[in-house]
Amino acid sequence: MTSAITSHNELRERGFRALSEALGWPNAVRFLREYDVGSGDYTRERQDLLPDSSLEALTEMIEKIQEGSKGDPNQA
Repeated sequence: MTSAITSHNELRERGFRALSEALGWPNAVRFLREYDVGSGDYTRERQDLLPDSSLEALTEMIEKIQEGSKGDPNQA
């Protein structure tokens, strides 16, 4: 039976040790990077970045961008 974990540091240390034993150190690091908490306020940023347009208006904007990029190899 495993002894009780008494601190956050011990939890992190034992957890990473178990993870790295199971996956190997490089894959354990890759796994942990998948769970980055990030920063900022996604909802506010989304409201600020995205136009307040109808679906039809957005579709029209996309079509214009796509038409314009057909002749330019630097456009996606």
